[in-house]
Amino acid sequence: MKQERRKPIRVDFNNMRAEFIGKEGISARELNKVKPAALAAAEAYNAGRGNGMMGWTELPYNQDETVKDILKTAKEISEKFDNFVVLGIGGSALGPFAVFNALCHLRHNDLSKRRRNNAPRFFVEDNVDPERMSALLDVIDVKKTAFNVITKSGSTSETMSQYLIISDILKKKVGEKWNEHIIATTDSENGNLIKLARENNFKTFFIPSGVGGRFSELCPVGLLPAAVLGIDVYALLDGAKYTDGSAREAGGDIFKNAALMSAATQYIAIKKGKNISVMMPYADSLKYMADWYCQLWGESLGKENDLDGNKVYAGQTPVKALGVTDQHSQVQLYTEGPFDKVVTIIGVEKYRKTFKIANGCEEYPNVNFLCGHTLNELITNERIATEYALAKAQRLNRTIIMPSVNAYTVGQLIMFFQIETAYLGAMLNIDAFNQPGVEEGKNATYALFGRKGYEAKKAEIESAPKKSRRFII
Repeated sequence: MKQERRKPIRVDFNNMRAEFIGKEGISARELNKVKPAALAAAEAYNAGRGNGMMGWTELPYNQDETVKDILKTAKEISEKFDNFVVLGIGGSALGPFAVFNALCHLRHNDLSKRRRNNAPRFFVEDNVDPERMSALLDVIDVKKTAFNVITKSGSTSETMSQYLIISDILKKKVGEKWNEHIIATTDSENGNLIKLARENNFKTFFIPSGVGGRFSELCPVGLLPAAVLGIDVYALLDGAKYTDGSAREAGGDIFKNAALMSAATQYIAIKKGKNISVMMPYADSLKYMADWYCQLWGESLGKENDLDGNKVYAGQTPVKALGVTDQHSQVQLYTEGPFDKVVTIIGVEKYRKTFKIANGCEEYPNVNFLCGHTLNELITNERIATEYALAKAQRLNRTIIMPSVNAYTVGQLIMFFQIETAYLGAMLNIDAFNQPGVEEGKNATYALFGRKGYEAKKAEIESAPKKSRRFII
């Protein structure tokens, strides 16, 4: 592996500080005041490792045999199938697609199989829009497709409805070997999918206990799709291991622990009314990392109650943006709108390609000045200009610098955000690993379908105030 692939990501917090952006920034006094809470959060993280719903903290270290099985299975899939489809939703879909987009060719599915290094085309079906399912079936041949069904509970309505549709089609078009087209990623003991896997002899991978959906990218949920696509899963895990090791070594020192400094400054920002977190990568390859982040941040931190049972309505609304694209759609709001945001910019030092801007338009100096430069310089200077414009307008912003986008740095980035989330949850005194608000919607869906055991919920829904036709215009 080239040395440059082993460089660490860095986080620049200067534009979070009052010394740089003025009164809207965070003062040294405010930072000192939260140091005890930050230290306690770091200690809680280290003490809780591997316990309860913090099983994800050990994923970089304990999967040697699983990874060997994943690589063997991935090779077989690549040799046998033209398409690989993930059936899942939430963390079962956002992570795999984000890593695919980050580390594969941006037009992967349009390339010949040879140019894809023999990897199959890749699809993630994370919604139940009937037009979407129909569109998928228009562009794939199910006889040449492997389907990875991902749900820990085995009762996720969206995923299991997809499973029912696809398994029915496979049985009709493939026959008795239809089961060879399905890989199940689920709980090892409980749920419907593991039962189906045993009944039908599906190839199966397990989601470890203590690993929730939004923290599952570094287990078979994300590692199998990555391996099928030819991504270096060992490098992903090594990157995560580096970030975790650095955080543990730095402990409660916010000036050495970047994830802890991130959590501490976000905590202060939230207390000052900055209730929106904008994620803005300056790389198309990282566009869907912002989608993955939105689930991680929103589902983990948006909680009605704290751990003491108090009504706190915690959280910070995540918003995705893309540099440079959203300089022309959202940055106007960020620089001149309400002082209610923290903008996280992700910059890339070395892009994987260099594109020179051609000479021309000599008669137009306001165009010709670009000639001889590169798109690399342009996107970098636009990022720096956005940082400057936000800082000048006294808007909190920080920049994560990635030396380059590769499996090692993406693994670091994933682990960084997960650890930051865990730290901030501890500082806010909330459970960052449950999702009761999501469960309410799931239960209501079950009730509307008349699922057995949800009769009381259905009665509750039916007793709700009826909508007024006056306000349907």
